[in-house]
Amino acid sequence: MILRNLMRRKTRTLLTVLGIALGAAAIVLLGSMAQGLKTGYTSLLTGTKADLTLSQPNAIELSYSSVDESVGRELLTMPEVSEVTGMIQGFLQAEDAFMFFIFGYSKDSFILKKFQIIEGSGLEAHETKTLRGKPLLLGSAAASALKKKPGDTLRIGDSSFRVMGIYTAGDAFEDSGAVLRLQDAQELLGKPRQVSLFYIRLKEPGLRAQLEARTSRLWPNLELNSTGELADKQVFDDFMQAYVWVIAGLAIVLGGMGMMNAQLMAVFERTREIGVLRAVGWRQRRVLAMILWEAVAVCLAGGVIGIGIGVLGLKLITSATVMMGMSADSISAGLILQTMLTVLALGITGGLYPAWRASKLQPVEALRYEGGASGSQVKRLPFGGMALQSLRQRTIRTALTLIVIAITVGSIMALQAFIEGMSKTMNQMALGVDAEIMVRQANIADTSTSAIDEKFADKIAAMPEVAGASGMLFTAVMLPESGSFFILQGYSPNDFALKRFKIVEGEAIHNNRQIMIGRMIAGSLKKEVGDTIILSGSRFRIVGIYESSIGWEELGGVITLRDAQVFMGRPRKVSMIALKLHNPAQAAGVVEKINREIPDVHAALSGEFASQMPDFEASNAMVAGISLLAIVVGGLGVMNTMLMSVMERTREIGVLRALGWRRRNVLGLILRESLILALLGDLAGIVIAFGLAYSINLSPLYRDMLQPVWSINIFAQALITSILLGLLGGVYPAYRATRLQPVEALRYE
Repeated sequence: MILRNLMRRKTRTLLTVLGIALGAAAIVLLGSMAQGLKTGYTSLLTGTKADLTLSQPNAIELSYSSVDESVGRELLTMPEVSEVTGMIQGFLQAEDAFMFFIFGYSKDSFILKKFQIIEGSGLEAHETKTLRGKPLLLGSAAASALKKKPGDTLRIGDSSFRVMGIYTAGDAFEDSGAVLRLQDAQELLGKPRQVSLFYIRLKEPGLRAQLEARTSRLWPNLELNSTGELADKQVFDDFMQAYVWVIAGLAIVLGGMGMMNAQLMAVFERTREIGVLRAVGWRQRRVLAMILWEAVAVCLAGGVIGIGIGVLGLKLITSATVMMGMSADSISAGLILQTMLTVLALGITGGLYPAWRASKLQPVEALRYEGGASGSQVKRLPFGGMALQSLRQRTIRTALTLIVIAITVGSIMALQAFIEGMSKTMNQMALGVDAEIMVRQANIADTSTSAIDEKFADKIAAMPEVAGASGMLFTAVMLPESGSFFILQGYSPNDFALKRFKIVEGEAIHNNRQIMIGRMIAGSLKKEVGDTIILSGSRFRIVGIYESSIGWEELGGVITLRDAQVFMGRPRKVSMIALKLHNPAQAAGVVEKINREIPDVHAALSGEFASQMPDFEASNAMVAGISLLAIVVGGLGVMNTMLMSVMERTREIGVLRALGWRRRNVLGLILRESLILALLGDLAGIVIAFGLAYSINLSPLYRDMLQPVWSINIFAQALITSILLGLLGGVYPAYRATRLQPVEALRYE
């Protein structure tokens, strides 16, 4: 009976199932990325047959860990150690791959044995030694997506490499990247003589405690872990998992609201039928179970179809580009179970109210029901035309549809506001140093990976138009005591850029091993001038506390550029350069000159710097993808509602046609209803956007890191989004209404 009831309204069921399916597909697609990263890091570390690792503690990701290469030579002389090999990891742009991971190993590394060459030759082969150019091994997934084979060239960042062989390592993460010679990877990542970690093999398993005591004494700023322990400490995949549930959760909520709407329409439509069932002896709990099981069946069908869409979409994506370990192989049974449990919970939650409402129908009242979504007499509004009156008469349906539109519009607005806020703070940082131009490394995937050689900084500073150049380095580390980020910046003590920090206690840094910290983090950690702070194993003395107009800067600190270069393993490198000109009016010309004469860097006017950062380009692309998903899922919900409206008013439309209404009049009526819904949803969405921003800013951490900026552009895009939702949801139902023949419509029961 449940299946028969669902199939009686095929269009409504199909649209509801499709809305749920898109949410489930989002879980599969994004979940596979997060799971691929987690599995990849585990395989990267535990699949090496190493006993221990030595790395910089509390790095947010292995790419941010830096250990001097000389440490490996000392490790090898220790009596407990059998073998040592260094590895450096990082990510860059590589042709069509925006974020491409590379792994650097020495040619005699025992780790190289894990990479099974399936085509071509290895890095240690004779052909590699006679090769002109830089060799690399390309993962099988990357080779397939980038359409490369042995002998081809691959451009990574600003360098070209020769593909010597294709390998498989057994997990999508490493198979989506490339293995380089250690020195080539160090040069590419701007970390000469640095590695991310050392893999260590012990002579005997029981020697760990002895080695740990020795290493902690020699290198107190480094941490010894087993490979499994280090894998568990990686937090990057945890952030990816949170990102998955935020985006997938939005799609699921929108799909769930559409499902609840459809089930409520089913209850209204079948009021008399339910009355008959109650009259012939059906109890309340049996009616409740029937409607609830229909909702569950719709969600489970959507889950199954969504998994299929997710798998297909994943194959299409991975065949076209490399995406951080995404692979059909990373779709585990656990992820599928997680998806199905989510949609099952959605079915139960979304179906409870319609089922409860159906069970509460009294047989006598239900049998007398003559139609109308509300089931009761509704007064006409003293204003508005027929379209507004129709929406008012179907209060519950209208309210649920407004919620779908409002959540869609509000979520997109909030995301855009936070991204614009981050962009504004970066521009404030540039303008705050009184600089006309900002410079970063060209062809990078993320600004945090920017590493400009100081020789280029010197070349830029020597330009006759430049009055002053201030280099800076920045990174982020984890604070174990608070579980939050600490934004660390490095400046030369005499640079003009350092003067933008307002010292409220103590003094500015003037020597190495000193740090000044923001007022917010000082209060959070209960630190004062004269105290020490340990960051990733490195100890600094607090000499000053500052205030900044940029919230996230107060959640970090500033050290000398020299200390920052040592801390990050980037000697003679800077992340960005701020430029002051003799004549600010020449700024545009100087930007063009720098980009033309020094292709290794990218210069931009201070006010435009943030918008040209790869981080914000990626963020805008992310928002565009989320917006498209939300518009499609929300549009399906609106379409479902408007189709129900057309079906419910079939006889009404027949009367209007019989009275002389033309098809375009009927079309206009339904479209006006959709657009009114969209505009009202837009207003509600603005309220939700402000509510989301306020809720997020209740957290002390996010209040200072994420400050929304509400621009006219955001409100204009919100209006366009709501209109798109109205049109997407209203065009087909309006067209369907125009195809109704008056005679057939008047006979509709």
